[in-house]
Amino acid sequence: MNPLLRLREIVKSKRQRIVLPEGNDGRILEAARKATDEGVAEIVVLGDEDDIKKLAEEKGISLRGIEIINPKKSAKLEEYAKLLYELRKHKGMTQEEAYEKAASYLYYGVLMVYKGDADGEVSGATHPTSDTVRPALQVIRCSPDVELASAFFAMIVPNCPYGENGFFLFADSGLVVDPNPRELAQIAISTADSMKNLFGYEPRVAMLSFSTKGSASHYLVDKVVEATRIAKERRPDIILDGELQVDAAIIPWVGEKKAPGSPVGGRANVLIFPDLDAGNIAYKLVQRLAKAEAYGPILQGLNKPVNDLSRGCSADDIINVIIITATQAIVSKEKTLRR
Repeated sequence: MNPLLRLREIVKSKRQRIVLPEGNDGRILEAARKATDEGVAEIVVLGDEDDIKKLAEEKGISLRGIEIINPKKSAKLEEYAKLLYELRKHKGMTQEEAYEKAASYLYYGVLMVYKGDADGEVSGATHPTSDTVRPALQVIRCSPDVELASAFFAMIVPNCPYGENGFFLFADSGLVVDPNPRELAQIAISTADSMKNLFGYEPRVAMLSFSTKGSASHYLVDKVVEATRIAKERRPDIILDGELQVDAAIIPWVGEKKAPGSPVGGRANVLIFPDLDAGNIAYKLVQRLAKAEAYGPILQGLNKPVNDLSRGCSADDIINVIIITATQAIVSKEKTLRR
């Protein structure tokens, strides 16, 4: 079963309020309409009301049941600007700069999430990843138990017997460029927790390399070996192994041959790449050549969910990221209640 179908039913029963700050894009409005009609979330779209209504009319999209907020005219702008100033004045932000940023769509969206006026944000259809991530890191910030934020792609590969019947998480494929061993270990731990807490599968984590269990000697291999050691030491409860080549990680007979006795070899459903070069290239190759569905980059490690989109996304892609974001919000709230 497609894991997103299960998440869709969960979020329908616990509807979250998701803000979409890019109301000037037709795909966003189409996704907002579908998400509202399907009951997967309450949707708030940011932008100029007249521009949004004009675009919606051109596209034949009804805005019924969708809230539209223009940050520049919002009654909460002053409150948000003061909040942003307090959060960033130690970094040299002035009150004037805080007001200007709070009035922008991307900052206003994350300030809504920070204040609890929205449960999560989805952005990136018309902005690069850095524009989505920067406000999130400055305002939402990382959870206290996480050293750094990272990102994964949820990959659904058709007609694939590997992973969870073709379902994998690839990390980091969207954010951390060149993690050191400690950071790579944190990425592995965060992604394992995402697999279990969001998608309900027991994670089997492969720390990927061009070497399997010492078949090659290089400082790049050493980084993965050290990251594997750190991750196992910090979280012995996670099924995790490395260093593994990708075929040894996902194909059973190759895993048995190259990494006999490995608890992960041939069975991995979470693939941790040594750097962003490898992770980003891999997800795009699998998406295009295997015709896989790729959702993300999904940010993990933040106090509250803010997620990115590929600028080549479709309305259906946006809906699925909305569903994942809403699930993250539900999990985050449940985690807070347990503390």
